[in-house]
Amino acid sequence: MTALVTPFKGGAVDFDAYRVLVKRQLDGGTSVIIAAGTTGEASTLTVEEQVEVIQTCTEVVDGKIPVLAGVGSNDTPTSLALAEAAAQAGANGLLAATGYYNKPSQPGLIAHYEMLADATDLPIVLYNVPGRTMSDIEVDTMATLSKHPNIVGVKDATGNLARVADQRLACQDGFVQVSGEDVTAVGFNAMGGQGCISVSANVAPYLCAQMQNATLQNRWDEALSLQDQLTPLHNAMFSDTNPAPVKYALWRLGLIEEEVRLPLVPASESAKLAVDRALEGRGLLDDQ
Repeated sequence: MTALVTPFKGGAVDFDAYRVLVKRQLDGGTSVIIAAGTTGEASTLTVEEQVEVIQTCTEVVDGKIPVLAGVGSNDTPTSLALAEAAAQAGANGLLAATGYYNKPSQPGLIAHYEMLADATDLPIVLYNVPGRTMSDIEVDTMATLSKHPNIVGVKDATGNLARVADQRLACQDGFVQVSGEDVTAVGFNAMGGQGCISVSANVAPYLCAQMQNATLQNRWDEALSLQDQLTPLHNAMFSDTNPAPVKYALWRLGLIEEEVRLPLVPASESAKLAVDRALEGRGLLDDQ
């Protein structure tokens, strides 16, 4: 599953380039596209831009695979409004990060997510990324939320593989866990996960899809081999603040401009060097 970037050109969303990126994901075997998530720089998009990005994605996908719309916000009313707009734009589900900056308590997280889940018919994937939000959905809290029929899973970006087993034992049957970290994706699935919402898949969708399919079909030797091939790319994608490195990589592939929106800035020279080495090592520049 790909956390798709939002390309910019001259400060505006480059929708022509975005359509190309979506088509490339379809051709690359991606199972789900996340539109206007963290990697899509949703926190710097206007609400109107965010909705148009989601709608553009659903139009290009045309029902071939599901589209999850990012509706994370630091206040619940905004998330509710985004959820309604995403449903109208044709999204198949929602990816909802915890409230950043506010550092809500566990009861606050439960109240937030239950209100969101009560207000929509779309399935919701929780997004637990305490490194960005400073707010961890604890195991007991996740167990409570998993009882809501509209809350179907979690994108776990804690980096703690032990959480996969703890959450699997605590949550309702059928509650799906997907990794939010490329570099631990194989280990995550070995612990009981069922996929990854990937940054690297922006660059190498086919290889990432192959690796995920190998884990889900218990072909672990193949999965480890693919993970070894992809690890330099995974590391390069997080050699600077996401999504600056992945946007540089896509620029090197001739697909988008490397623009990000302030307060983010383009990738550092050291990050660019890491990306260049990863692209060259995997032969990804040879296809241009």
